[in-house]
Amino acid sequence: MRTAARTGWGRILGKIQLRQAAWGVAAGLLLAAAALPGCRGSAAMAKEQTMELTSSSFQGNQIPRKFTCNGAETSPQLAWTAPPADTASFALIVTDPDAPGRTFVHWVLYDLPAETRSLPEGLAKQGQLADGSRQGRNDFGNIGYGGPCPPGKSAHHYVFMLYALDAKLNLPVGATRAQVETAMQGHILARGELIALYQR
Repeated sequence: MRTAARTGWGRILGKIQLRQAAWGVAAGLLLAAAALPGCRGSAAMAKEQTMELTSSSFQGNQIPRKFTCNGAETSPQLAWTAPPADTASFALIVTDPDAPGRTFVHWVLYDLPAETRSLPEGLAKQGQLADGSRQGRNDFGNIGYGGPCPPGKSAHHYVFMLYALDAKLNLPVGATRAQVETAMQGHILARGELIALYQR
């Protein structure tokens, strides 16, 4: 009986050791796969960089009337720091997350050339710009910039998000925010964010 018991325990221990070895091999393979170049996911996200996005058009963090629907609705000046070296284009999306019901889109701009570091005030409201960049459709239903126009008297936050991409999106003129965000997936190298307020 003792010999049989020892033999049984030996088999059980052997199986446990085999399982532990198998788990070790599997873990090693997973780590090796994560380290492979071109693999995207948490490793790729960790490499994403940050750019500083600023505007000389704003007064502190306040948006003057000139750049809103209560004024000339001129698009503001924007400037940003250098992106990663392998940047191929930029995309810009401006939204109002405080809009009633859902986030409201005020500006969609994409395929900005990689050498661009700023935008002037008063960008033309046309689909194709001289430098090859294109403008999408905002939630007013128009091409180009649509200024802040919040209902009521409370201040709204306007979020300017700039993306450095490793490719051009090559979307047609008039693309929506959703279309641009879908096309950007897996191509974002760096982001810059600027938040400004407007209250009527």
